[in-house]
Formats: sequence, C-alpha cells, structure tokens
Amino acid sequence: MDKAVKGKFIKEKVLYLLFGGLTTLVNFSAYYLFVRVLRLHYIFGNTLAWLLSVLFAYVTNRNYVFDAPRKPMRARLGEMAGFFCFRGLTGLIDTAALFVLVTLLSANDFAAKIAVNVIVVILNYLFSKLIIFRQKKEGVFFKHTLLRGCSCIG
Repeated sequence: MDKAVKGKFIKEKVLYLLFGGLTTLVNFSAYYLFVRVLRLHYIFGNTLAWLLSVLFAYVTNRNYVFDAPRKPMRARLGEMAGFFCFRGLTGLIDTAALFVLVTLLSANDFAAKIAVNVIVVILNYLFSKLIIFRQKKEGVFFKHTLLRGCSCIG
C-alpha cells in the first residue's frame, strides 16, 4: 500500500471514529433527554434519538468521513435514501435488541443500549463504506449495489 493510499485509509478511520463518537454522543444524549428527562417510553425515545443521530451521521459521513464527491441532486437523493434505508435496518436491529434485553431480560436500558450500539456502529460503518458512499467505477453507482434491493429506493 503506497503512502497516499495508506494516509487516506488512516484518515478515513480516524474521522469515522471521531464522527461516529459524536453521532453516538448525539444518540445517547437525545435518548437520555427523551427517556430520563421527558419520561417518554424507552422505545419511543430510542426512535427519536435514532432519527436525530442519523441526520447528524449522514451530513458528517458524506462531507467529512467518506469525502463523497459532489453529485447531481437526483443522485444525492438516492444516496440519502440508501443511507436512511440501511440506517433504518440497523435502527430496527437496535430497537429489537433493546426490547429483548430490557423488556424480556430485564437489563438496564442504558447498559443494553451501550452493548447493542457496538454491533450497530460496526454494521453502519460497513454499509456506509462498502455500499452507500463507495466511489463510482466507470459511471455505475447504484446499478450494481445492494441499494436496488432496498425498498427505500424506487
């Protein structure tokens, strides 16, 4: 691996960790606000926290972590739909696992959220890196990706 490629690889990982950490902070802070302060049900609070953190994550991942190239609005909307679709999938995993751990196994909701978040962060990185923000090759972006199978994309 040459120096330029290695440097980009390291920069991307450091930025993902930084912005992933900030996204997690947004998620946990919002969860705390909704569940502990506003006294919303933990599933509803988790859903609202997820929405805020996904909006934050899209902007930071696109603009800073994966340094996605400028695209026409239509392509960007497709990219955004794919991002939200895959984050929706991991959001469902997050919520289902939280339900099982808290409701069925009587775990502390914050401890369960931390444990589940490890898996969710890894999945989110893989989806973003390998599918959503991957660089174009020979003018083909969405045609040969898993995004076509995602019901969020027409």
